Amino acid sequence: MLATLQASRSPGFRVETFATRAEMGRAAGDAAALEITARLARQPHVRVMFAAAPSQRDMLATLVAAPAIDWARVTAFHLDEFVGLPAQAPQRYARWLDLHLFERVALGRVERMRPEPDATAECLRYAALLAAAPIDLICLGIGVNGHIAYNDPPFADFHDPLDVKTVALDAASRQQMVDEGAFAELADVPKQAITITVPRLMRAERLICTVPGLPKREAVAACLRGPLSPECPASILTTHGNCTMYLDRESNPDG
Repeated sequence: MLATLQASRSPGFRVETFATRAEMGRAAGDAAALEITARLARQPHVRVMFAAAPSQRDMLATLVAAPAIDWARVTAFHLDEFVGLPAQAPQRYARWLDLHLFERVALGRVERMRPEPDATAECLRYAALLAAAPIDLICLGIGVNGHIAYNDPPFADFHDPLDVKTVALDAASRQQMVDEGAFAELADVPKQAITITVPRLMRAERLICTVPGLPKREAVAACLRGPLSPECPASILTTHGNCTMYLDRESNPDG
């Protein structure tokens, strides 16, 4: 590990920076595994929410390989989902998580977002599932525009009354999907998604935020150095009482 930085807004917010993406992913995955096993030692079930993105791949690979996790006592959720894609489209976030996590371990329960046929009704259904018990852990990332889940700037609402809602996607978020190879061109990327809102995300007891790569450096800098503002939705993470952000050398604004 190259450095451990301390953010000023909350003593429970920490940043850890590693030399390589692989080292970062292993550290974040080890932290997630430790959190899950520690909670399973003192409570009957654990509820975890996951982001679906290439930034999470190394972290999830480490988590899947972790020994001694009783996955049968874990319920998994995800942060967001496109509206308007076929159910088996490889770009669906639930499908991506199936490949990288949900179908690789014997989870007790997986709660997938199902936008069809009524995205508004699905938001209500999913919000009720989340409200049934605390969310113990969220494993998330940050978008190139600073979004968390699909709460894009400048319309991310730090005081949103909803827990789950439909949103129009920012052009930068849609372009990111093309740049990461999920879609061939911008016209193919859906314009709407279902997302967990900012307040619902922030109510999780533990956040592990994994943010590798040079394209994320500007967003990380805005998060860590800029004002607390919906212009960089990720800036709200610095106020969480138990959040660790994992960076590699490329995403670290200090290089």
